[in-house]
Amino acid sequence: MPQRFSNNQVANYYNTTQHHYERWWKLKKHGSLHYGIWEASTRNFGEALENTNRYLLKRAQVLAHHHVLDAGCGVGGAARFVHRETGAEVTGITLSERQIATARQQAQAEGMAQQVHFLQRDFCNTGLEAKSYDVVWACESSCYATDRSAFAMECFRLLKPGGRLVLCDFFKTELGQSDPKKYLRYWADTWGVSEFATPKALRTALNKAGFGHQTWEDFTPEIEKSARRMYWAACLGALPSELYNLFYPGVSPFAKTHYQSGWYQYKALMTGYWRYWMVTAIKEG
Repeated sequence: MPQRFSNNQVANYYNTTQHHYERWWKLKKHGSLHYGIWEASTRNFGEALENTNRYLLKRAQVLAHHHVLDAGCGVGGAARFVHRETGAEVTGITLSERQIATARQQAQAEGMAQQVHFLQRDFCNTGLEAKSYDVVWACESSCYATDRSAFAMECFRLLKPGGRLVLCDFFKTELGQSDPKKYLRYWADTWGVSEFATPKALRTALNKAGFGHQTWEDFTPEIEKSARRMYWAACLGALPSELYNLFYPGVSPFAKTHYQSGWYQYKALMTGYWRYWMVTAIKEG
């Protein structure tokens, strides 16, 4: 049986590994924890990260008068991006108190604190007002929903009629697939993910929640370079990480094994165990 991570454990993962993202993913500079999308004209990693936001924004069709919910907002990079590009009001939610503090600080520094807000909430049970958002945005966060149906239903509840859910995430290719070296399981464990879903599982959950038209787009080839970058970061970070673990045995469990995630995700990708999908689902009516 896969390990089931609680909300507190997921929050602990992000609280204790943020400095890793700051070092290896240039988090302070780019504000993004996600895979970057590489095009033929993409010149550098920063552009690839921004491409992911731009692709989602195009599908979200955000207008200046809209209210956007960033479900799993990280340190708020995408929320600030959406506001800069459109003028829309954005609310970001995350389980991590450290991410909330960083996101609020950056929004304040950029003069956005009145239009871009951050709350510590569970995106499967937000407690926010129904039908109050035009767009729900979830960039590589839906994988943390242990109950995909609860996630889909909450997104549907929060959206106004005609509203859009836009997300991108990693999905295992098929249910019950063979993974003798447990690449997916070890990767999930190092990121605090209970279990990766299949496209079919999420599509079914969205249908049951009441979403109408869905669009699924495969961006696996476009994120492969980002996956490879993470792999090499894991290789370069292995020795210093193990030495740190040796001299500081009290380091948190997630921080201790985090570097391994880069290796496992890439091996799983190269073996064909997962693909990267961008999804748009509309609340019709």
